[in-house]
Amino acid sequence: MGNWFTDAEHIAWLLLVLHVVVGAIAVAYISARRRPATAIAWMLTIIFIPYVGLVAFLLVGFTRLPKARREKQIHVNRLIMERTEGLDQHSHREDWPKGLSTLVTLNNNLGALPMVGGNDVELLPDYHGSIEAMAHAIDSAERYVHVEFYILVHDAATKPFFDALERACRRGVTVRVLSDHLAALMNPGRKETLACLADMGAEYHAMLPLRPWKGNFQRIDLRNHRKLLVVDGGVGFAGSQNLVHESYNKKKNIARGLRWHELMMRVRGPVVRELDAVFVTDWFSETDVLLELDTSPVIMDPAKHLVDAQVVPSGPSFENDNSMKLFVSMIHQATERISITSPYFVPEDSVLLAIITAAGRGLSVELFVSEIGDQAMVYHAQRSYYEALLRAGVKIFLYKSPEVLHSKHFSIDADVAVIGSSNMDIRSFSLNMEISVLIHSASFVEQMRAVEDGYRANSKELALEDWINRPRWEKFWDSAARLTSNLQ
Repeated sequence: MGNWFTDAEHIAWLLLVLHVVVGAIAVAYISARRRPATAIAWMLTIIFIPYVGLVAFLLVGFTRLPKARREKQIHVNRLIMERTEGLDQHSHREDWPKGLSTLVTLNNNLGALPMVGGNDVELLPDYHGSIEAMAHAIDSAERYVHVEFYILVHDAATKPFFDALERACRRGVTVRVLSDHLAALMNPGRKETLACLADMGAEYHAMLPLRPWKGNFQRIDLRNHRKLLVVDGGVGFAGSQNLVHESYNKKKNIARGLRWHELMMRVRGPVVRELDAVFVTDWFSETDVLLELDTSPVIMDPAKHLVDAQVVPSGPSFENDNSMKLFVSMIHQATERISITSPYFVPEDSVLLAIITAAGRGLSVELFVSEIGDQAMVYHAQRSYYEALLRAGVKIFLYKSPEVLHSKHFSIDADVAVIGSSNMDIRSFSLNMEISVLIHSASFVEQMRAVEDGYRANSKELALEDWINRPRWEKFWDSAARLTSNLQ
């Protein structure tokens, strides 16, 4: 019996020493590579739940993609920089508001893509209308169609899109398709979709595949969240909409009557080649095949309605949080008005402080979010920020259920806007590969304001007093969920 206690004591001491060693490693390694709030959250998890916390960190604690993939990004960035030299001179720089040039320089340094003029941009706020518009563009294809969507499903709503792809294949057009591997596994219709693409002759590859037996593995929740379509380098589409029925074909969504509300845009002009450069980069990452980048001379159309635009890719293949830095810089440069639409609003500390400071400076600041959420943890975490925003003077509009407001756009003052796939969310900034487009155009912002007027008409404004008096159990879950938001 005595020996048993001795052995148990030895084991206890061994585990204690191991705990201290793991804690020390956590302090040295984690704190050197993360923002303070994130580092503290991970260290506390590992220290107070030592072995479970360590396993969790090993599974989801690394926020960058494998080195080989990041090196591919750097390689393509270098090529793009070399082949787009001087394109930034083709713009309406003389009309830019104060501060926009520094935003453009920031984006160029982070994402390797310049701001270029001569673009026609149109918003597509109708869910099925945007699918029809993309199908119509595909029917005009003569050389190639590049498709990249986080979720890509052949169903009743997307059938016109897939039918157009099939017609393009029959005409001899090269059709290349990318979609996220994990998203495909989690959504109905994967086998039917892949069979459809194979039958028509499209070349398909999964993005960020989770196949450890083939050497394809990274942190599970590092995903490619981009949504874009490019046809012949002449017309492109980008925005928030996945290529799937607005219910996502999930029984629980259909039972609740949930429908996703999106915003896409159609662009023509030189910026389309920047959308294509993002696709080319992702294709290279998944296939090791580097497609030709369009380096033909840019011929600027002098029409006054054409706008300056710049594509901003972001995500774990970059060394910096590209979109977060852009958003923070935009907020600080705003002088009159800030309007944010984000379905998942869990801001990093610098973003939250910038928004609260902007409201304190007397700016008109408004936030559009959904009344309901499809992801419980994110939904409760984002609610934990509402009180601080309301106290600062930010107006919060809750888009009425059963629609889920999934649009992602952001504007400052009267003529600068961003639209794309990125949420105003910690995880979207760091863990998801996203694509945003920065646009300078008063007429485009007017289009966006009209869309926001529609949101406002279908929303209820949140009052501080009502929010403070919500049930205690809601406050508990909101606060508890917020604690997990920094584990990234």
